[in-house]
Amino acid sequence: MLLEPCFARLFLRCARRGVSNGRIHVHAGSGVDAIARAAAPALGKTLGQPVVIENLPGAGGITGAAAVVKAAPDGSTLGRVSNNHVINPSVFKSMPFDAIKDVTPISVIGATPLVLVVNPKMPVKSVKELVALLKARPDAYNYGSSGNGTILHLAVEMFLDDAGVRARHVPYKGTGPLVTDLIAGQVEMTVISLPSIQPHLKSGMLRAIGLCGATRTPAAPDLATIAEQGLPGYNVEGWFALVGPANLPPAEVRRLHDAFAKAFTTPEVVEALRKQGTVVQPGTPESAASYFRSEAARYAALVRKANVTVE
Repeated sequence: MLLEPCFARLFLRCARRGVSNGRIHVHAGSGVDAIARAAAPALGKTLGQPVVIENLPGAGGITGAAAVVKAAPDGSTLGRVSNNHVINPSVFKSMPFDAIKDVTPISVIGATPLVLVVNPKMPVKSVKELVALLKARPDAYNYGSSGNGTILHLAVEMFLDDAGVRARHVPYKGTGPLVTDLIAGQVEMTVISLPSIQPHLKSGMLRAIGLCGATRTPAAPDLATIAEQGLPGYNVEGWFALVGPANLPPAEVRRLHDAFAKAFTTPEVVEALRKQGTVVQPGTPESAASYFRSEAARYAALVRKANVTVE
């Protein structure tokens, strides 16, 4: 099983030979669905099994992650997770599992760039101009997110905190209604994945202010990062990773890591994801475990500072 609790709740059942008819089931949706489907044929070849993609949405990815946590540690059930997996423990008052201890990290596979965008009626074209406007009119402008406590919410909170400015938060149930209201001017700004709004940037219906990651992206080479524009410590990306249940045997972890790393770095998969702006750089299981802990600590500090909670 493969789960993604950030942009879309993705689940992947990676059945071993002789298990569950030897099939691999991937639960996916939206941007996550696109990433999983782009890699599915290559995964089938490297694992020697067919891959079936499915979707288990709910509770910011908790529903899908819970299914991975409950599965037998035999390599037949995996999860594709992202930022929200390590954010959820800080924003939800109760969790059905431990996001760190109850999973086995296999690899942080890659990241999709996030971008700070505004309604084009906003009289700003750079981070410097936006910060000046927000300082001149504290709490006069609204920013939207895909939901309270999501990575898109916290990415804006991080920006406001780094810049020392304020704006009002308007949470939405997903990115669809958020983008609709942003274009209509019901909210003035947001952080969102670059691939999801590139058509609106090209048409002029939205304006990009800066990339949220540490480096520029080939998908928008002329768009400067927020760090380049005066906030050098700002760095947020929509990363995605592969996990299994706790106590997954080391040999199985290595087998799955090698198979997924090979599949996600085949030329056709790299090119398909590059067109979405997604960068693939599969890391080791050890680096994934360390990254999960550091990201959880970083977001926990921000959640406490911004006083973010979800019932």
